[in-house]
Amino acid sequence: MTKPLVSIVLLNWNGYEDTLEALESLYNINYPNYNVIVADNNSTNDSIEKIKAYAQGNIRVETEYTKYLNNKPIKLNIVKEGEYPENIDNTSTPEQKKLLLIKNRENYGFAKGNNIAIDYTIKQDKPDYILLLNNDTIVDPEFLNKMIDVALTDEKIGLIGPKFYYYDYEGSHDTIWCIGSVVDLNHFPGHHSIMEEPDYDLTQDIIECDWVSGAGALIKTEAMPESYLSTEFFFGCEDIDLAISIKQKGFKVVTVTDSIIWHKVGMSRHKNSTFKTEYNHVKTNLQFIKKHKSNYYLYLPRYLYQITKLYVKAIINKL
Repeated sequence: MTKPLVSIVLLNWNGYEDTLEALESLYNINYPNYNVIVADNNSTNDSIEKIKAYAQGNIRVETEYTKYLNNKPIKLNIVKEGEYPENIDNTSTPEQKKLLLIKNRENYGFAKGNNIAIDYTIKQDKPDYILLLNNDTIVDPEFLNKMIDVALTDEKIGLIGPKFYYYDYEGSHDTIWCIGSVVDLNHFPGHHSIMEEPDYDLTQDIIECDWVSGAGALIKTEAMPESYLSTEFFFGCEDIDLAISIKQKGFKVVTVTDSIIWHKVGMSRHKNSTFKTEYNHVKTNLQFIKKHKSNYYLYLPRYLYQITKLYVKAIINKL
């Protein structure tokens, strides 16, 4: 039986070191039917040249997570945003790994940057599933097999996440970062980890939840919203908004707990100042709540109180 075709989309912006490690882990997976697409958000460093060198086999990537395989050179196709030749075969095989690099004209942010690649692959490759994968992640060789095996058990499963571990949490590599989350529009920031729920059960193989992190989200193509990821947000919440849209279409959202991805949490955001990071965090989460919460302005004083309480507590903890 042929496995479903999965298009794996990564977004790069000046982060080739992370991107190359993520790619090396992807070319170690055991799944037999997948494409890899890197959308570069108009990087201002030498990311493009480094990705070219990696594909040619001139950069060796090997870490405690990734064993370097002699599967280079990788067949690399480079296209500019909106200028796509027809009939490019992007599907990797055991004999020939492949990579499509899309050069975006601007730094569009997470949503639009990914949407360009999503639109391309839906129209050109026609995959059964699309996997959004942060470039600062490392995947287990069996992660995609585990996700797809669960997806095929229920046609109503539209969005699947893995168990995320921190890449490095005080020297630990098996500390859970995310395993699914809950939407709670009555409390800022409008969502929280399912691990905070009183009846949370870590022993489950499959956890049904409200949303899974966009750092590694497998989306059934027919469940994808027509406009893909919402571009209303520039600094987060796109994945939560996506999950809500998918559930509104009648699909389920689940976490597969034996599918493992390691995440260098927050690497892209650390490029901003602390004040700017926190300001954008508050602004974006309020935008998300406003979109989905009826009578938003009636609840706004509550959210402002909760925000104040949250940051006062954080300041006290640092003293």
